[in-house]
Amino acid sequence: MQITRLKLKNWRNFREADIPLAARTHVLGANASGKSNLLDVFRFLRTVAQTDGGGVQKALKDRGGLTKLRSLHARRDPEVRIELELIDDSGATPTRWRYVLGLKSEGKGQQRVLVSEERVEKNGRLLLDRPNNAEDEGDPERLTQTHLEQIGSNLSFRALAEFFASTTYLHLVPQLLKHGDEIGARIPESDPFGQGLMQRIAQTPRKTRDARLKRIQKALSSAVPLFSELRFEQDQVSGLWHLEANFTHWRVHGSWQRENQLSDGTLRLIGLLWALQDAGGLLLLEEPEQSLNDAIVAHIPLLIDRVLRDRKRRVSSRQVVISTHSDILLQNVDGDSQSLLIEPGENGSTVREPSEHELEQLQHGLTPAEVLLPKTRPQGIQQLGLLV
Repeated sequence: MQITRLKLKNWRNFREADIPLAARTHVLGANASGKSNLLDVFRFLRTVAQTDGGGVQKALKDRGGLTKLRSLHARRDPEVRIELELIDDSGATPTRWRYVLGLKSEGKGQQRVLVSEERVEKNGRLLLDRPNNAEDEGDPERLTQTHLEQIGSNLSFRALAEFFASTTYLHLVPQLLKHGDEIGARIPESDPFGQGLMQRIAQTPRKTRDARLKRIQKALSSAVPLFSELRFEQDQVSGLWHLEANFTHWRVHGSWQRENQLSDGTLRLIGLLWALQDAGGLLLLEEPEQSLNDAIVAHIPLLIDRVLRDRKRRVSSRQVVISTHSDILLQNVDGDSQSLLIEPGENGSTVREPSEHELEQLQHGLTPAEVLLPKTRPQGIQQLGLLV
């Protein structure tokens, strides 16, 4: 399944947005323009759709409530609204879906956040339209939950719930992985910062795990100097699992290092390669270029395409949305990838595709790094060093 269009109203930076999405979408924008907030829409829906410890109230609580989600540019209309169009072409006949979720504060009494709209369409046929007079208005408590999160109510569109719940987000922070024992912090739900990478690898069936690690080992052999071997071992004393990498050395058997000794770039590359091999739905990559050598960054687009391409059908097997500032990465995206530009303004950020002039430049051989990325640079940045 793939999301083909996203529409937002009053979501964080975006008072209004209408965004087409492709199998590979690169999101560009200045700092604080809304790149992370755009990706958070899909993380929000993931939490809503999760049957174990999820739901719309949990998704709101994790973000500080509806007031923290609602755009500061929303003046008279208090509703936060998300609308998605999706296509599932895995069968003989493509199936088109549309899901709409609107949220609004009760405005009185308990000040609860209620579902102001929830709508599901399948191939143009209406499956769900809330609120309805017969049930929801007779029991307002029902409007504190979506039908998406309820197994007893989402049978006819459970494929949507499963797709949203399978979203993967990765923005691995190497220090949290290296010093997890010392930090002793609770791993956030769905592990956005990679703290639980060891646990995820350990929970993977051994045959699958070994096959994935073998592919990662092959990639690291090309990308990391002196690297020779990767293994996944359990500490016999603590019971904890560790990644161990061997590097060629003056010693006969080389030098083995655990994850807390590996470089930030090596850990981020391992996390990226593991996430790419995870089965599931939408994959969100936030600035995957961080800590990596430019030569590696240049190969990220090809790496994503090679790992995720369904060789039998010769199409992408998984949708990927990438936020990036990297000139090197954007120089190497192929013509099938889509680039979106987020532009901040007085009335909130807007998201747009390349203009006709920009498309013409791209079609004549220029890259998004040359055409679009310069437009994300802050005005007056040349004065920065003079202001301190």
